[in-house]
Amino acid sequence: MPSPLTHDDPAALGPYRLIARLGSGGMGTVYLGRSPGGRTLALKTMHARIATQTEFRTRFRLESDAARVIGGRHGAQVVDADPLAETPWMATEYVIGPPLDEAVALAGPLPETTVRALGAALCGALGQLHRSDVVHRDLKPSNIMVTAYGPKVIDFGIARALGDDRLTHTGAAVGTPAFMSPEQATGQEHTPAGDVFALAGVLVFAATGRGPFGDGRPADLLYRVRYAEPDLTGVPAALAGVLARCLAKDPADRPDTEWLATQLQDGTGDFADRLPDPVLAEIGRRANEVWQVVPQRLPAPPDQPATVPSAEVPAPSGPSRRGLLMAGAGSVLGVAGAGAGVWAWLSGGGPAPGPTGPYEKPKPGPSVSALKKKKLDSLWQIQTGGTEDEESPAAPFMPGDAAVLLAPTQLYRIDPASGAVTWTADIDGTWQVASDGRNVYQNVRVAHYEHGSAFPSTVSRYLSRVDLTTGKAGKHLAEVTDPQFGGIDSQLLAVAGGTAYLAISLGKVKEYLRQNPWAVTAVDLATGSRRWTERLAFRSQKSDRNHFLAATVVGDRLLLLQERNDGTVRIVVRDTRTGKVDWDRPWDGIEPAAARQPLTADGGHLYLGSGRLRALRLSDGRQTWAAPAGTVHGVPLLKDGVVYAVQQGRGLVGTDARSGKPRWAEKGGDGARASLTSRPVIGSRCAYTYHADEGALRAIDRATRTTARLYKANGDRFTAQERGKVILASGKHFLAAFPLQ
Repeated sequence: MPSPLTHDDPAALGPYRLIARLGSGGMGTVYLGRSPGGRTLALKTMHARIATQTEFRTRFRLESDAARVIGGRHGAQVVDADPLAETPWMATEYVIGPPLDEAVALAGPLPETTVRALGAALCGALGQLHRSDVVHRDLKPSNIMVTAYGPKVIDFGIARALGDDRLTHTGAAVGTPAFMSPEQATGQEHTPAGDVFALAGVLVFAATGRGPFGDGRPADLLYRVRYAEPDLTGVPAALAGVLARCLAKDPADRPDTEWLATQLQDGTGDFADRLPDPVLAEIGRRANEVWQVVPQRLPAPPDQPATVPSAEVPAPSGPSRRGLLMAGAGSVLGVAGAGAGVWAWLSGGGPAPGPTGPYEKPKPGPSVSALKKKKLDSLWQIQTGGTEDEESPAAPFMPGDAAVLLAPTQLYRIDPASGAVTWTADIDGTWQVASDGRNVYQNVRVAHYEHGSAFPSTVSRYLSRVDLTTGKAGKHLAEVTDPQFGGIDSQLLAVAGGTAYLAISLGKVKEYLRQNPWAVTAVDLATGSRRWTERLAFRSQKSDRNHFLAATVVGDRLLLLQERNDGTVRIVVRDTRTGKVDWDRPWDGIEPAAARQPLTADGGHLYLGSGRLRALRLSDGRQTWAAPAGTVHGVPLLKDGVVYAVQQGRGLVGTDARSGKPRWAEKGGDGARASLTSRPVIGSRCAYTYHADEGALRAIDRATRTTARLYKANGDRFTAQERGKVILASGKHFLAAFPLQ
């Protein structure tokens, strides 16, 4: 349960505001925090008194690396970290659910079907670690969080790479006695077989409410672990033999996680359906509780002044309906970090919201509770996990006849006709995915461990093509980072003509700050080679924003919107063959947030709205034409040689792309209050604009130029899926579809 901050707790870690304490131990403190955009996170930091010791800093860095290896499907996704800070810290998703020991205390020994589902999922978690040559070494009930989509393994404070003994004194037993393996109890090498031993002990606890070697003083427990037979009284008969094999004293006699998973699995079904009602109710309580936390700070003792002011913010309102909360954070893939936070809904016995299909319950997105569906005139509507981040959601990709929605930490493939989610896949941030119109590409982060190393020797990113059938990232097409530079951060800008364009960091510096040198590079996807690399201007260490707000490729030019240190936006056009800048000019009067829109261009011009509508020549950046002075237009769209945009106070207008002369304008005055920030959609018979104040998508007959129909709608981005003849409206929490005519 969250508790108030103490008088000397920091107000923030990095960009994250602290609002409560979640717990404190010998190594450090865990806080509840919020991102600048309102995202709920757990932030872990080391105690200042040990932060100066190399051994503990190494452990903290290893913990962060191990958490990244296990990913968001099986663990708490790492969102941000600074292991090199004066006081190291790490930000992860806030996992909503009780630890396993509390779940058993609430519900009593768990049913066999629950234990099997729990064990099979934990086999997947440990398998993910072991395939990366990492062992946990401290698996126990309190380190396993129970969510409605499955367990999550946390606390990797003593995890390490296989073969590394630099952080363990010879003969020293490190771990929790009740769940240690015999070899670990004597200070010997802890291999994956040791994690299997601990897992079996955890499952005995889940099934009986006690560990296989009882309790008592640590010395007594260690003795029984080494020499006594496990007590399996109360373990279901069908599980006892399997777990007994895993609890063998000799590591060579224990099976691996893959074999164990096959013995535990008992069919398919949702994990939440296997959980007892008290556990579901506790998940629901925690999901509601996290949004009720009001920042509080305890006063300083009388002889000490208060050093950090309390932050006063109103508590957001929680769900109003009662019932069991089904919540979770998982993913179809375990290749990168999963969506941080929780996908939740209140269940009164009826079906969960979302589309029907292979995944009836869409996998989680960022930290938001379920929202009541709005009454829309849509063909279908689904909650995609939502986002509380400051940035608006990206418009969906439209490769072939599918729609691929890009959320902050996940991709969704959606059938435009039905709204069925056919797969979800984890991604490492929205700027690590791009599409060339036919395929979707992902920039995958991979940690490389050398034998005996406690932490990655290098961290690389590889470009992969996403399989549109399964959502899985394919083979590595090209390495984005390399030993020459050692940079570990990047931004995938665009993909076109078999070439990927990226911004990459240069130099071995702090991973999550951008004060290091950056460059733009072009990578050949066929050969994996760099075609060119051009350095960028220095990026202020006071900003953690990306260099680029938008990017696209037109012919042999790479069009970029670049945010500078002073917050201004510049239009930069580079030659795709050499990387050299063709021209660079300011976009005066626009805020960076408003510039984060798809660029509108053809072979000859770049068309700018969000102010005065104008056309800039791609060859030299000079203005070819502009709308009359004093007019204000929204985000433009190019269709059949006409640039369409909403004109403030008038409505949708069409302008000849070559001459700038008026070609089309709606009639009747209905469009005077149309949104300037939502891009219009142009169909064969109708044009569509959004009226945010009315919550309506207005269809305008292109022949009569008058309103044909109003659809009750909401969203930030409206995108045509022409093959499916639908308009996809994507908002911060929902995706909906409307007819495209």
